[in-house]
Amino acid sequence: MMMARKQDVRIPTYNISVVGLSGTEKEKGQCGIGKSCLCNRFVRPSADEFHLDHTSVLSTSDFGGRVVNNDHFLYWGEVSRSLEDCMECKMHIVEQTEFIDDQTFQPHRSTALQPYIKRAAATKLASAEKLMYFCTDQLGLEQDFEQKQMPDGKLLIDGFLLGIDVSRGMNRNFDDQLKFVSNLYNQLAKTKKPIVVVLTKCDEGVERYIRDAHTFALSKKNLQVVETSARSNVNVDLAFSTLVQLIDKSRGKTKIIPYFEALKQQSQQIATAKDKYEWLVSRIVKNHNENWLSVSRKMQASPEYQDYVYLEGTQKARKLFLQHIHRLKHEHIERRRKLYLAALPLAFEALIPNLDEIDHLSCIKAKKLLETKSEFLKWFVVLEETPWDATSHIDNMENERIPFDLMDTVPAEQLYETHLEKLRNERKRAEMRRAFKENLETSPFITPGKPWEEARSFIMNEDFYQWLEESVYMDIYGKHQKQIIDRAKEEFQELLLEYSELFYELELDAKPSKEKMGVIQDVLGEEQRFKALQKLQAERDALILKHIHFVYHPTKETCPSCPACVDAKIEHLISSRFIRPCDRNQKNSLSDPNIDRINLVILGKDGLARELANEIRALCTNDDKYVIDGKMYELSLRPIEGNVRLPVNSFQTPTFQPHGCLCLYNSKESLSYVVESIEKSRESTLGRRDNHLVHLPLTLILVNKRGDTSGETLHSLIQQGQQIASKLQCVFLDPASAGIGYGRNINEKQISQVLKGLLDSKRNLNLVSSTASIKDLADVDLRIVMCLMCGDPFSADDILFPVLQSQTCKSSHCGSNNSVLLELPIGLHKKRIELSILSYHSSFSVRKSRLVHGYIVFYSAKRKASLAMLRAFLCEVQDIIPVQLVALTDGAIDVLDNDLSREQLTEGEEIAQEIDGRFTSIPCSQPQHKLELFHPFFKDVVEKKNIIEATHMYDNVAEACSTTEEVFNSPRAGSPLCNSNLQDSEEDIEPPSYGLFREDTPLPSLSKDHSKLSMELEVNDGLSFIMSNFESKLNNKVPPPVKPKPPVHFEITKGDLSYLDQGHRDGQRKSLSSSTWLPPDGFDPSDYAEPMDAVVKPRNEEENIYSVPHDSTQGKIITIRNINKAQSNGSGNGSDSEMDTSSLERGRKVSIVSKPVLYRTRCSRLGRFASYRTSFSVGSDDELGPIRKKEEDQASQGYKGDNAVIPYETDEDPRRRNILRSLRRNTKKPKPKPRPSITKATWESNYFGVPLTTVVTPEKPIPVFIERCIEYIEATGLSTEGIYRVSGNKSEMESLQRQFDQDHNLDLAEKDFTVNTVAGAMKSFFSELPDPLVPYNMQIDLVEAHKINDREQKLHALKEVLKKFPKENHEVFKYVISHLNRVSHNNKVNLMTSENLSICFWPTLMRPDFSTMDALTATRTYQTIIELFIQQCPFFFYNRPISEPPGAAPSSPSAVASSVPVLTSTPIASQPSPPQSPPPTPQSPMQPLLPSQLQAEHTL
Repeated sequence: MMMARKQDVRIPTYNISVVGLSGTEKEKGQCGIGKSCLCNRFVRPSADEFHLDHTSVLSTSDFGGRVVNNDHFLYWGEVSRSLEDCMECKMHIVEQTEFIDDQTFQPHRSTALQPYIKRAAATKLASAEKLMYFCTDQLGLEQDFEQKQMPDGKLLIDGFLLGIDVSRGMNRNFDDQLKFVSNLYNQLAKTKKPIVVVLTKCDEGVERYIRDAHTFALSKKNLQVVETSARSNVNVDLAFSTLVQLIDKSRGKTKIIPYFEALKQQSQQIATAKDKYEWLVSRIVKNHNENWLSVSRKMQASPEYQDYVYLEGTQKARKLFLQHIHRLKHEHIERRRKLYLAALPLAFEALIPNLDEIDHLSCIKAKKLLETKSEFLKWFVVLEETPWDATSHIDNMENERIPFDLMDTVPAEQLYETHLEKLRNERKRAEMRRAFKENLETSPFITPGKPWEEARSFIMNEDFYQWLEESVYMDIYGKHQKQIIDRAKEEFQELLLEYSELFYELELDAKPSKEKMGVIQDVLGEEQRFKALQKLQAERDALILKHIHFVYHPTKETCPSCPACVDAKIEHLISSRFIRPCDRNQKNSLSDPNIDRINLVILGKDGLARELANEIRALCTNDDKYVIDGKMYELSLRPIEGNVRLPVNSFQTPTFQPHGCLCLYNSKESLSYVVESIEKSRESTLGRRDNHLVHLPLTLILVNKRGDTSGETLHSLIQQGQQIASKLQCVFLDPASAGIGYGRNINEKQISQVLKGLLDSKRNLNLVSSTASIKDLADVDLRIVMCLMCGDPFSADDILFPVLQSQTCKSSHCGSNNSVLLELPIGLHKKRIELSILSYHSSFSVRKSRLVHGYIVFYSAKRKASLAMLRAFLCEVQDIIPVQLVALTDGAIDVLDNDLSREQLTEGEEIAQEIDGRFTSIPCSQPQHKLELFHPFFKDVVEKKNIIEATHMYDNVAEACSTTEEVFNSPRAGSPLCNSNLQDSEEDIEPPSYGLFREDTPLPSLSKDHSKLSMELEVNDGLSFIMSNFESKLNNKVPPPVKPKPPVHFEITKGDLSYLDQGHRDGQRKSLSSSTWLPPDGFDPSDYAEPMDAVVKPRNEEENIYSVPHDSTQGKIITIRNINKAQSNGSGNGSDSEMDTSSLERGRKVSIVSKPVLYRTRCSRLGRFASYRTSFSVGSDDELGPIRKKEEDQASQGYKGDNAVIPYETDEDPRRRNILRSLRRNTKKPKPKPRPSITKATWESNYFGVPLTTVVTPEKPIPVFIERCIEYIEATGLSTEGIYRVSGNKSEMESLQRQFDQDHNLDLAEKDFTVNTVAGAMKSFFSELPDPLVPYNMQIDLVEAHKINDREQKLHALKEVLKKFPKENHEVFKYVISHLNRVSHNNKVNLMTSENLSICFWPTLMRPDFSTMDALTATRTYQTIIELFIQQCPFFFYNRPISEPPGAAPSSPSAVASSVPVLTSTPIASQPSPPQSPPPTPQSPMQPLLPSQLQAEHTL
């Protein structure tokens, strides 16, 4: 058979006929076998051009149309394909079918009336102008489709595709189909044309049908079968290409791919195209409001879009687009939903935060509640259409309010329940936090500074861990710790102020000694506020040091109440009340020219001063201005390197008034130059009115040494500098100072620190207005100081309102910001009163430096510290100066319900009575008192004005004859200096003048009253001070001749000189004198004679001489002579009873002028810690001399006055400790109930702490425990050093008592207790007795007996009192004293003399009742009584003769005079010392610092 070929040989053309079962519905079933779909997919493979419905039932018109053209075959058109060998070919596709008339449902009649089998096998087809077929819709509408005619109107068929439908066709039998196909195949085989069997609809194929079809093909001699699916486009091209290869036998055999494998490949291709298309859509479409039309236009050019549309069609592409749009919209809605749900808890917290309001409400009821809230529309929006996610609200991005219908959703209900649970949990957590805080506040285990690790076990429980994290509790605990630490610090600061007397008695300086710090620790140790900072010892010590700095250097800045210091308030009040001239115009001549100026002297040898001055100038501005804390100061420097006696090197010039001095040194020679220059400068101004150079602030600086430093180490230079700085009372900067380096180059920070210190000193001098001129003094009649306590709970405005608003109140012109002038009618005349209103800490400086006629002292009745500061202040005030005490209360006195306020009011009133002062109280609710309230006080001041001024002048004269130290035991602390002038040049050979003023100084006139007073002073016996001046050491000059003149006498009204036994003061308590007054008759310091002139004179009266060394470099020795007649009542013995003089007695002796003493000696409530004034040597704490020890050869076993020196060694702290414990005892009367034991907190004892009568019997009068302890001590511990002084271990003492409490037969030797433990336990037994071993009523009799001067009579009187003891007490007391006597006999080994033992035991045995001040001031008396019992034990208890005290010969006066103070060795009146042998002078603590030649003179 010849193949029909086209003319174009280059591209082969094949005509293929697709045949298969056709005919009526009866023959083929309800649907065809898929011949049309197969042809459609092959000719037009694009999914959009593929049609599933191709009907064969046509109308006559459609059948006759040009597409069908009255034929029973369809021309599908021409297709070009590339076969596997890459050769392109063309194929004309014809489908043989049979069209059915839609009217008769019979085949249409055509030109060929042959049956289908015959027609389908035809190889020659002809039909003129037959058009290409597309789809059923084309029929009748041919003009709407492409019109392409079958070429030449005829075709020669080259091969056949025989289709077999393997699907489960409706109303068709597959076997019948096979029969039809078999017949058709037979007919086709006759044509000798290639035939390929095509299995159609394999996507719905039946396995059996497919198998039968393959069986049919196998039976027909290698008939190839291709499984296809036109719908899925699987193997369609393979079927046609297989037939082409059969037609063209030159081509290779085609590989037949099974349907499922081909389907897999097709599916993968479609999936890949789909993924790419979805990626394209997601990249282009971002908004859910996009439409398909616009997006498809954007995607048409994209291969991803084209490929997917080709494979799956536009509808599927659009469907995927819509799915993406829906997803975008859903995501958008979910995002909005999440935002709304996230805002919903916030809305709940804002609208319904109260759990009590919604605790039992459901979500529906809570929704109604929300609508009632005022801020509902701020959080929610009510939409007209619901639900919100189906409305346009989803695109309203500006409105962030929550759609209210969201509350109807389940998530909203869950959030509401979560909100409820959160509120409940927060309430529970708040309760836990509150409970935890309450637990912290109430727990006794939580103390300031306790770490969390230690406190956790005491305060945590399971509930706390369940509800809160530990970090929360740690944060609460940390805040609580900060609160209690701050509160404890405030309370501790208040405690320090309550012990103001102690701090001022110790006379602390910048660097307190260890001994003084130890005293402070001992005194405060038992206070609960001290113990509260036990775990913060460093901070506690820092507070103590800060307070010491305040006491030593009191300023507004160092005040504990800063910035609410009284001085600052007063300055503000006065400055706002009065506009001073300097405030109106800074350039006014009345203003202070030095207010913004710093004049600095730089002292240094060998170029040191000039070099430092240049370095400081380099830090200044061009106009010599220096900036400190943002304020500009004019800095004027004066470097000095030569002899300061020469005018060219003088510290002070007519145009230069120094405010401070920097002293530089880098060697011993330069340090000596500094010391010598300072001393010369001070000496040159002594006696001048402007002697402020004596107190010029100094700073000693160690700088780098130039050149070789061999032979001088840095350490030695530092030590020498510290010693000199301590002596000069100045600041020392060394290389070890924190924050201050040393070297030749001094930076700005270091200079600023020095200048700030000078500014502070300058302000302090301005505050107290140190120097007033004679004219100023003449303009003012009275100078009154009003003292207020910083931090008191009252307003200074209200207190001072009557003063400042007074019509007579004027501004003071003395330059002080704290004083005003008052003109008040006092008596018959008006008086000008300068009223200085100061804090107590500023008043201390005024008290020591200025003439003051009277004090008005305020204190708060409800603050202990306020009254304590008042007591400390009054201690050092002379008893001739009137004092007005003013108590500030919360209300009227009769309605006070505060015990403390009533006690403090009572104490203040008693102090006023004892010092003959005035007392009043002012309710703080009505503080606007009137000045008339103080008129009686002002009258007292006027009456005593002359004697006050005379005494002030007298003290100035006394100090003018000394250099830098005070008169020994002067009744006035820190009298001002008023020394004679020294010449300005060393070349002067004339002796210095000893006049008080220069010759050109006019003297103020004195009143008649003053003259009368001076006459009374001259005729009375009294106290004369004889002063000697050894100037040869200092100036190499001959001492000036001294002419004897009648001494000034003062009669001591009661013969009590105990104030002389108060010990030395530190040299630091000295200040400038604000005025200088002369006594009548031109009193001159040269009236005083030499010491030896007085010593060699025979004396008929009792004469006590005290030689007191002063600054060794000045060579001064002051001798104080006490001349008074012997008193029948034993004057001079220093006893407490003799110190007390009733107001009645003072009133009777008002016409007799006595030598003024301090109020501390007249008032039993003052000087509580006076014993510590003499416990330390004179001088600065940094140069503390050796501790005064007991002299065995002195009559020190006798009575020691209350204010006498208490000798102790460095290891004898328990004596001070026991005294202080007794001072802190409860002042209430002891109750008969058992005394509780501090060591029995863990068990109830039936032996310790019970009355003595319950532990003794007539058969055994000694308690078994005491007997066992003493036996053990005497057997093993008599040689133990410090027995009864060294404390035992408290836990071991408690263990010993506990074991004895359980077993009275306890053997101490077997238990291995230390001797100190047993001794401490024994003392504890007596301390815990409900009543002391020495009964209280017996203590009074003992004190009275001790007052007897005659020693033998005194001992017999004490013995008589001893016989009155209760029998039980007498036996035990005898047993204990006998034991202590035996211990004292071993004092050379155990170092425990009878005195030391009495110090340790008297508080234990006597426990005096301190409800009365007599008992308080007689503490030394108690100790002396116990000492006598120990010494004279054989006499008191065993009827032996009286023994002599150790270290004194029987004939020695000291053996008889037991009442002589420790340091005085003064013979009693009945046995005067011969003139040739004055009594020995006690060892002075300053004596080792004196030059050897002066020491020799001192001992003479």
